[in-house]
Amino acid sequence: MAKTIMIVDDSATLRQVVSIALKGAGYDIIEGCDGKDALSKLTGQKVHLIVSDVNMPNMDGITFVQEVKKLPAYKFTPVIMLTTEAGEDKKSAGQAAGAKAWVVKPFKPEQMLTAVSKLILP
Repeated sequence: MAKTIMIVDDSATLRQVVSIALKGAGYDIIEGCDGKDALSKLTGQKVHLIVSDVNMPNMDGITFVQEVKKLPAYKFTPVIMLTTEAGEDKKSAGQAAGAKAWVVKPFKPEQMLTAVSKLILP
C-alpha cells in the first residue's frame, strides 16, 4: 500500500514539483496551500510524512507544525521543512516545533526523495 505524504506550500508550482517527484516514487499526495488549509485536511487519515514550507499566508509552517503536533493522530508524524530560509534561528524554531529535517530551496528532487526515504518507515 502506498504511503501518504502531505505537501504544504503556498506556491502551487512548488507543490506540483514536489508532488511529481514523490508520486513518481510511488507515494500518495495530499496538498495544502497553507497551514490552515492543511490542518483542515488532516481528518484522522494516516499521513506518513508532512513536507511544509515555512513562510506562508494565514498560518506559517512553524505554527502549522506546532498545531499538527497537538493532534494525537499526527503527534509522531515526521515533518520536513522545505524553505528558502537557511538561518539558524528559523531552523531551531522548526526543530523546537517538531520538524525532523530542513531542506533549503531550490532543491533537487533526489534530495527530497533521500530525506523522505530516511524519515518514512517501511
